[in-house]
Amino acid sequence: MAVETQNSSQTNFTFQKTVAIVGIALFIGKLIAWHLTNSDAVFSDAMESIVNIIAGFMGLYSLYLAAKPKDIDHPYGHGKVEFVTSGIEGALIIFAGVIIIIQAVDSLLHGNIPKKLDWGMLIIAATAAVNYLMGYISVKKGIQQNSLVLQSSGKHLQSDTITTLGVVISLVLVYFTKIYWIDAVVALIFGGYIIFIGYKIIRKALSGIMDEADQDMLARLAKIMNDNRKREWIDIHNTRIQQHGSGLHIDAHLTLPWYFELRKAHEEMEETYKLIAENSNRAIEFNFHLDDCKTFSCEICQLSECKVRQRPFVKKIEWDENNISQVGKHDVNT
Repeated sequence: MAVETQNSSQTNFTFQKTVAIVGIALFIGKLIAWHLTNSDAVFSDAMESIVNIIAGFMGLYSLYLAAKPKDIDHPYGHGKVEFVTSGIEGALIIFAGVIIIIQAVDSLLHGNIPKKLDWGMLIIAATAAVNYLMGYISVKKGIQQNSLVLQSSGKHLQSDTITTLGVVISLVLVYFTKIYWIDAVVALIFGGYIIFIGYKIIRKALSGIMDEADQDMLARLAKIMNDNRKREWIDIHNTRIQQHGSGLHIDAHLTLPWYFELRKAHEEMEETYKLIAENSNRAIEFNFHLDDCKTFSCEICQLSECKVRQRPFVKKIEWDENNISQVGKHDVNT
């Protein structure tokens, strides 16, 4: 069972196109500011914008691929490409941070006297405002559409805003104090911050590529199943959740009474699909395996009217993010 997301994919693609175009315009603005001021901090900020442009177009391409339908070679679709491009974007952010630090150290060692700081402050402040607005919208859309590319792109723009504000602050201080090394020191501090942001983006991308268990996602799934639990659902275990672009693939084993005929068991499985899908804002593809109950299952089975019960009921197992991912069936000792 899968929920189609063609419209959301197109929306993501269109917005990312806007991000890429705006990135080019802001880069041109920063180059003008650097030409006017001869400020090393402004130059570093402009170089960081090159990464914005590259990342913007990489994100655009990844969203294009992620929106493509499944095919024989890609039975789970193309959504994983978002993790790859997000990881590359994180690496580019780190690279930009290193460049900024190198430039700042060079300025501290050799000195540099900026000029026309008033114009520089105005232009750079304007780019910061636009960057933050685009970043805020991108992160918000990324969360709504469950797009890692939009979230990464938005966080990148917001981190760029912080460094740009650092540049503005340094220009203001230099303008009033004439202490020129302040320009390089501020750039040095925010270069380190950018490296930290890049690391976090890479870490999240790697967790998606390697299908690292998302405990929050498993906890939400367990809560949905607990809140709407039927007595016939004796157990759920071996649950695995994979993210493919904005969609999810959920594998799980559902234990039902062994005497259920095939049609009845299938209806129960379809009911769990519908329940989870209705309580999620994401596209979900399901692959549930149906297990028959065993003798030890009687001790956690709530079907008191069961006529073939072999052991008395002992306790109810509350499902959580840890036990629903357990490989084997639950028993009273779980």
